[in-house]
Amino acid sequence: MKNINKEPDFKHIGNKLLSWYEKNARDLPFRQTKDPYKIWICEIVFQQTRISQGLGHYNNFVARFPDVKTLAEAEEDEVILYWKGLGYYSRAINIHKAAQQIMTDYHGKFPHEYEEILKLKGVGKYTAAAVSSICFNGKMPAVDGNFYRVLSRVFADGFDISNSRAFNYFSELAHLILPDQVGDFNQAMMDLGSEICKPKNPLCRECPLNEDCLAFSMKKVSEFPVKAKKMKAKDLELKYYFVHRNGQFLIQQRKDDFIWKKLFEFPPEISDALVPFVVGVKTVSHKLTHKNLSIEIYNVEVLSEEVWNHFIAENSYLTTDVESSHEKSFPKPLETYIRNYEEAYRFL
Repeated sequence: MKNINKEPDFKHIGNKLLSWYEKNARDLPFRQTKDPYKIWICEIVFQQTRISQGLGHYNNFVARFPDVKTLAEAEEDEVILYWKGLGYYSRAINIHKAAQQIMTDYHGKFPHEYEEILKLKGVGKYTAAAVSSICFNGKMPAVDGNFYRVLSRVFADGFDISNSRAFNYFSELAHLILPDQVGDFNQAMMDLGSEICKPKNPLCRECPLNEDCLAFSMKKVSEFPVKAKKMKAKDLELKYYFVHRNGQFLIQQRKDDFIWKKLFEFPPEISDALVPFVVGVKTVSHKLTHKNLSIEIYNVEVLSEEVWNHFIAENSYLTTDVESSHEKSFPKPLETYIRNYEEAYRFL
């Protein structure tokens, strides 16, 4: 490890963090429980979502699905619906499958060991470490972006956090400062990274570790962590047809082999018979993690009942209306289009 001499012992750093956490821990609902199911759900929810933005979604989700059995027995579409607003819908699909896995493989009891938790669908090393340490006194650091940032600054370590070996590298680094109460330590690192050791404008003067932080003493905090340039997002063009008649419109469910897994969408193509009914087109832009989307949505107002019925029969699309569409999950750009249509339709 660069910049590290394993003597003297660094455990005092972890203990300092625990002392700080004891006085400054955020009061969050999921910290009032050791229920592994709820800790698991919260860890998945907040992987890609700020706590302030996702807390209401978390509360609604566990209110509807309070335990593994309830979640496992639910319909997939309903699980996705309750995930609405959180994005990255493959997470919802995975936790549903994992709940069924727990019912089948573990007789409905959440597994206790890190290696067993890691076998659950959609669970990675971070989540397995978090659940096992918080709920079962496991000894694995829950290494995530907060760990990368804090540790790289404390040790002024320039290891590239985008490197495929970053998790293992910073896990070893974390073990140098790991105290006995690993569950509290993992949560303390989350709070420190979120509230103090922030990516930009960190509050170094308020940090409980500033006396031990090499980057702070060297006045180089802004240089850590080190990360290679991001992969350039690819451009992707999509085309949809909003085919509607008398308040009804056509949809289909996406497959799970591409973006927006299992969400509902408008028809991606139409027959020649519908071309005369195209009354306009709207182009919208939307960004995903590694894709820049340009989406053309054609407004197709079908006046002929015969053409409408024939198109449905030929293509097996589902029909819905605005009210019923609220019970399904759509990609954000299409959801916005439906909402605008709803506003316009009220005045027809």
